[in-house]
Amino acid sequence: MFFVDTLEFEGLGNRSYLAGGSDAAVVVDPPRDIDQVMAAAARRGVRIAFVAETHVHNDYVTGGLELARLTGARYLVPAAAHVSFERTPVADGDTVTVDEGLALRALATPGHTPHHTSYALTEGGRGVAVFTGGSLLIGTVGRPDLVEPRLTEQLARAQHASAHRLADELDDEVPVLPTHGFGSFCSSSQAEGDATTIGRERETNDALTLDVDTFVTRMLAGLEDVPAYYAHMAPANAAGPAPVDLTPPRRADAEEIASRLAAGEWVVDLRSRTAFAEGHVAGSFNFEGEGKLATYLAWLIPWGRPVTLLAEDPEQLAAAQRELTRVGIDRPGAAATGDPAGWIREGERLASFPRARFADLADVRERGDDVVVLDVRRGSERAGGRIDGSVHIPIHELYGRVGDVPPGTVWVHCAGGMRAAIAASLLDAAGRDVVAVDDGFDAATEAGLTLTRPDGAD
Repeated sequence: MFFVDTLEFEGLGNRSYLAGGSDAAVVVDPPRDIDQVMAAAARRGVRIAFVAETHVHNDYVTGGLELARLTGARYLVPAAAHVSFERTPVADGDTVTVDEGLALRALATPGHTPHHTSYALTEGGRGVAVFTGGSLLIGTVGRPDLVEPRLTEQLARAQHASAHRLADELDDEVPVLPTHGFGSFCSSSQAEGDATTIGRERETNDALTLDVDTFVTRMLAGLEDVPAYYAHMAPANAAGPAPVDLTPPRRADAEEIASRLAAGEWVVDLRSRTAFAEGHVAGSFNFEGEGKLATYLAWLIPWGRPVTLLAEDPEQLAAAQRELTRVGIDRPGAAATGDPAGWIREGERLASFPRARFADLADVRERGDDVVVLDVRRGSERAGGRIDGSVHIPIHELYGRVGDVPPGTVWVHCAGGMRAAIAASLLDAAGRDVVAVDDGFDAATEAGLTLTRPDGAD
């Protein structure tokens, strides 16, 4: 009897899988921090015989090479992927035996990358699951624009063909187990739902319900911005990532924190946006440890800039450190935990700024106060409705464009509050008077704020 265990990584919006039988297993698209994968195998009492990559990943650093080294597993990597390490190259149709009666068959499914490969798990010759990586996702497909702009349309058409190949070759009841689609920007649109099958995708997925020209036009029109750190992920994966070091970083006292800030390094406060707004080290930035820490910190920080982490406790610090290794931010320069009063030098005071709701913004506008409303959502979100008179700078552009924000008190908002908190911390560190709107965007209409929509109608 086979099993499939799912390992979820909510911060990056990805999944990895451990699948096998009574004695041996395969790991598909493992994370950088492989200790939890090995623990999952130990709980099952199985040997990791194979590690399989669906593609050279663009959104995270893989732990596949190190996992294969430590376990002695064969490392399956698509033959057409250009990598600099020893592996077992797999081509379309190649099959390996995972355990008695359980096999893994490679299916060439180009589109997300030219070499992308899915893997069908078969038991007694019958398909029981398919690991689709960045090919067929839940209600969508992986984006085709991360490799080379000149290949984007070609790869989009390949995605359509690959989705049809999977649907043609696999039975309706076969579970589809993708790596991307749970918040990852590697997905061409966000997945709806938590699980799916070939049959369900056949009925609902644009790649399987639309003709190729309509599908390609629609998908390319809806692609979001690409996180800046993606440029560093594929080269790291192709070169062969080094093992991670998750030992605690060196401790920083108030003097060192001040010194690092003065040197232009990033000091990142992992506490909740509520706690940060109430009191924080002046000049520090707020990226909540419970939010999409790795995605947004890696997206905004100048690549290679040293980072010092401030956390409530060692557990929060350790979780953040683990998350950041997944995107190649391997070792914080230093860290501090505990009471933020201990993070500033004697005689200094913690900085703070107010938080508010959209109803509060409506009130100040009603009074005629001259305030700047800054929208840090993505362009696609803003196209669905924006506050009349607001300024738009997406969060991933704000660090380099703080000078573009008009003078005055800045009321900054996003769709829910997390990105607004990041933006407020960037503006506060730059010396601006800021109010962080911590509210759902639907509340803007309820508060009576005038929204402008794409058709010009209020």
